[in-house]
Amino acid sequence: MKKIVREENNGESELWFNWLTRKLNSYEAFKDFALGKDPEDVAEKFIEINSLVISDIFDKFDDEDRDTLDQFQKLTECEWHVFRILKKQLDFRNKVTFVDFKKSKKVKK
Repeated sequence: MKKIVREENNGESELWFNWLTRKLNSYEAFKDFALGKDPEDVAEKFIEINSLVISDIFDKFDDEDRDTLDQFQKLTECEWHVFRILKKQLDFRNKVTFVDFKKSKKVKK
């Protein structure tokens, strides 16, 4: 895998996936969500903002980089499914009402 991203401030190369992770983690997506934008719109805005660097990265991509991108996509899809499953379990848990039958029995005299 190639080190293909150059930082303006230090001139050192950085692996493209490290650059992408750092940029995504520092991107203020929640501000866009608060404005009512959906995740796809937020992703498109991120790509638009970083289009020049991404274009440079793609110009230097090789097969190993492509494989890495495929693995990251699979990992991201897996994470999405984990979050979806956890959310379903939490929603189900919040819907379940526990009844204490011992408290509801009335003692007959």
